[in-house]
Amino acid sequence: MYESNGYTMVYWHALDSGDASPGTFITGVLVLAIGTWSGRVLVFDIPAKGPNIVLSEELAGHQTPITDIATEPAQGQDCVADMVTADDSGLLCVWRSGPEFTLLTRIPGFGVPCPSVQLWQGIIAAGYGNGQVHLYEAATGNLHVQINAHARAICALDLAPEVGKLLSAGEDTFVHIWKLSRSPESGYIEVEHCHGECVSDTQLCGARFCDSSGSSFAVTGYDLAEIRRFSSV
Repeated sequence: MYESNGYTMVYWHALDSGDASPGTFITGVLVLAIGTWSGRVLVFDIPAKGPNIVLSEELAGHQTPITDIATEPAQGQDCVADMVTADDSGLLCVWRSGPEFTLLTRIPGFGVPCPSVQLWQGIIAAGYGNGQVHLYEAATGNLHVQINAHARAICALDLAPEVGKLLSAGEDTFVHIWKLSRSPESGYIEVEHCHGECVSDTQLCGARFCDSSGSSFAVTGYDLAEIRRFSSV
């Protein structure tokens, strides 16, 4: 772990070490979760000041390599999921943070990896290697929406939290933007397609919104030595 200048290392941790040291969370400090190839998720306490970083917990829920982790502030609500971990088998684990992390539910995989996952207002958005995007209820793990979004594997998802826009990018050269919402009557998750963009002759490997309102996004590709930015007019 480095300071923001990228030069000063403040902490290092050997991944082949033994059991985690006992530790507790301290209110008001940062928490850093790191996924590993073995399926373990290492949770570190980050102090507000100083380099006294502590490995406080190891989360056991996965048997295959961790592919992505998504978080959202729980804002003090009880029984609210505020972290989701995904792995190479497509399994999702939904967690609630606290003095100790609590596993709320497991969403089984179906034989394809889940390279990217996002969490927004109790909605889990998961992008899979078959090009599908699934929207789950975080509290229960129930599947509400299945979208055949891309012809090839999804490489990135991102969220614009102010407006509930979801960006998906796939290895089929397409970027799509979706609008997430809940039905006022049933509370079910709803989705609307807002925009699609083809980035010609580019195998996309990363994409994200440039602002929290989703008015612009940037992409890059495996064979692209630049970042391309798109803005709404």
